[in-house]
Amino acid sequence: MTSVGDEDYAARGGTGYFSLCAIGGMLSAGTTHLAITPLDVLKVNMQVNPIKYKSIASCFTILLREQGPSAFWRGWTTKFIGYGVQGGFRFGLYEYFKTLYSNVLVDCNRTPIFFLSSASAEVFANAALCPFEAVKVRVQAQPHFAKGLLDGFQKTYTSEGVFGFYRGLVPLLGRNLPFSMVMFSTFEHSVDFLYRNLIQRRKEECSKVQQLGVTCLAGYAAGSVGSFISNPADNIVASMYTKKADSLILAIKKIGLFNLFTRSLSIRILLVGPVVTLQWLFYDTIKVFNGFSTSGEVVSEITERCAAQVQD
Repeated sequence: MTSVGDEDYAARGGTGYFSLCAIGGMLSAGTTHLAITPLDVLKVNMQVNPIKYKSIASCFTILLREQGPSAFWRGWTTKFIGYGVQGGFRFGLYEYFKTLYSNVLVDCNRTPIFFLSSASAEVFANAALCPFEAVKVRVQAQPHFAKGLLDGFQKTYTSEGVFGFYRGLVPLLGRNLPFSMVMFSTFEHSVDFLYRNLIQRRKEECSKVQQLGVTCLAGYAAGSVGSFISNPADNIVASMYTKKADSLILAIKKIGLFNLFTRSLSIRILLVGPVVTLQWLFYDTIKVFNGFSTSGEVVSEITERCAAQVQD
């Protein structure tokens, strides 16, 4: 007899499941990034003008005094659409590539599969995100550059052509590739740890509320670790898009090695940890409502499936 868990596992290989993951990733990433736009505005301005904005409090006070409350929602359309598109590619293609690589790498060593799947998905996700990120950073850090998404795209194309949209692609990949690889791997291993060592029950034996609770804990761990790993590249992206530096090497020299890791790190952890947690919660809630279990694998269950495949 096939168990509910086995039916769910089999259904995960279908086109409908991957499409659902893409839609869930798009909705979860777009809405969560939209919600934290004010924090993102603070982060970008602290990265671009570290002398003027020395702390979160001073940045908030100066922006409020000089530009008014509307400054904190600058670039919200680019965040909502751009990061929504990125989330669709990131989550949908991660699930697709994880299934693909699992069928090729049948030794059941999961960490390389997590790394390869997330890296493969992130290349496509960043190619889609890059033009939106270029406009977003300029709109947030340069108040007179453009009002929003449409005129921002037009002005960027007029002044720099297509290259202007992909000026920061390399540092963007440098930021998001390690972030995604660490984030997905940390999430998967955190889920495994929580079920095997704390809950000590199979995922299918837990209620949906308990499963979503595990998702939140694993999501926060994944976001916090990933934000530290990718912070240097995040500073470089902001510097290059606002033309504080014209090349990767020059950006590193101007920012300084120590500042690459420490500048805006506190607000980035404050920003990324909850955002990633909410993304995973929203994403898994969509999956649960459509009849699937939550994300993340448990080693014991994977081992059982591998053993069954060998016997067959």
